[in-house]
Amino acid sequence: MTDIGIDRDTEGLRDRIAAELERTRARTALLTEAVDDADLVRQHSPLMSPLVWDLAHVGNQEELWLVRDVGGREPLRCDIDDLYDAFKQPRRDRPSLPLLPPPEARAYVATVREKVYDLLDQVTFEGRRLVTDGFAFGMIVQHEQQHDETMLATHQLRSGPAALHAPPPPEPTVRVPAEVVVPAGPFVMGTDTDPWALDNERPAHRVDLPAYVIDAAPVTNGAYRAFIADGGYDDPRWWTEAGWRHRQQAGLSAPMHWRRDGDDWAYLRFGTWARVRDDEPVVHVCFHEAQAYASWAGKRLPTEAEWEKAARWDPATGRSRRYPWGDDDPTSAHANLGQRHLTPAPVGAYPAGASPLGVHQLIGDVWEWTATPFRGYPGFAAFPYREYSEVFFGDDYQVLRGGSFGTDRAACRGTFRNWDYPIRRQIFSGFRCARDAGADEAQR
Repeated sequence: MTDIGIDRDTEGLRDRIAAELERTRARTALLTEAVDDADLVRQHSPLMSPLVWDLAHVGNQEELWLVRDVGGREPLRCDIDDLYDAFKQPRRDRPSLPLLPPPEARAYVATVREKVYDLLDQVTFEGRRLVTDGFAFGMIVQHEQQHDETMLATHQLRSGPAALHAPPPPEPTVRVPAEVVVPAGPFVMGTDTDPWALDNERPAHRVDLPAYVIDAAPVTNGAYRAFIADGGYDDPRWWTEAGWRHRQQAGLSAPMHWRRDGDDWAYLRFGTWARVRDDEPVVHVCFHEAQAYASWAGKRLPTEAEWEKAARWDPATGRSRRYPWGDDDPTSAHANLGQRHLTPAPVGAYPAGASPLGVHQLIGDVWEWTATPFRGYPGFAAFPYREYSEVFFGDDYQVLRGGSFGTDRAACRGTFRNWDYPIRRQIFSGFRCARDAGADEAQR
């Protein structure tokens, strides 16, 4: 296994943490230097923060947890703590705050990082759960990468010419079946062993599921276009009561960023219009749209447990893997992650990333809506603070799994849990469907 936290050699762990910090900051710099300072302070959507807020926020969190807590050092800028507290400052209000201007924000995050590198040279990874196996550093890496994905979503909402560029993803190399049967039986969900896993991924626990059938790939644009063409957005039969109410109030008629192009469809991607490609996973749909499509198709959304069993369970050994392909970290052959490409990859582009059962593209491409509201696992314990997960538990948020093309490998694994409001579409969200297995299928 190549996971960073598994390396118990202290110097090796320091080197790996330093590399992750550097790699992550390079991505943050790319996202914030791709536009001018006027663009950094502009709010491109009330759903999102100005990019400059995200930039200073990641530095402030790094100062709070690493410089002050782990290092026990004097605050650098305690006067800005409230400005960059996500719970105190709603996104829509952040442009009106006295935020650090771009040059000052850049200088601040750079100074914090210098302090963190000094601390990394001296810290011992023992004595406190927060520092064991470098957890606090891993938490900060994941936090910054999550904000990098949020900033990428902000770039998608920008008006004007493209500011980001990347090569297209690989073309398909295999034909993917429509569905895969997952046999009945137990599997281990969650983790007790991944040292950088967050509190909502813990503890590991046994879940016993009946046989079910799951789509071998995410739902594609072509399949979703059939739903649109069949009047799916105009027929309340396919929608829940809450979903239909939202569809009417929001005027939904197609995925976000789609528009009619003659008899066809086009989508806007990071400032560039292109024809909708049928074999790519559909992206920028909300939970209600995913649920309506599944109902129209005679299926349903998978539960979170069904998604994870399909992604991790190895029928040959009975154990749960860290990823569909095994325990090693993702490479460019396994999954479309890390902003390497700026679009989901067509179905069949990553055969090396398939699960033992033959389910494809579970990691990367699009976050996948599940039927499960966000709650803690049996035996959940908040760590290191309630505001990371626990305050979001309940029926207001739906779980998404698997990561997107904008998710970094550090913030994505078979146990990683994302959550959002069911109306959200600005995120890189798609879905796959599932259904109960028939009697013959259950015997396979």
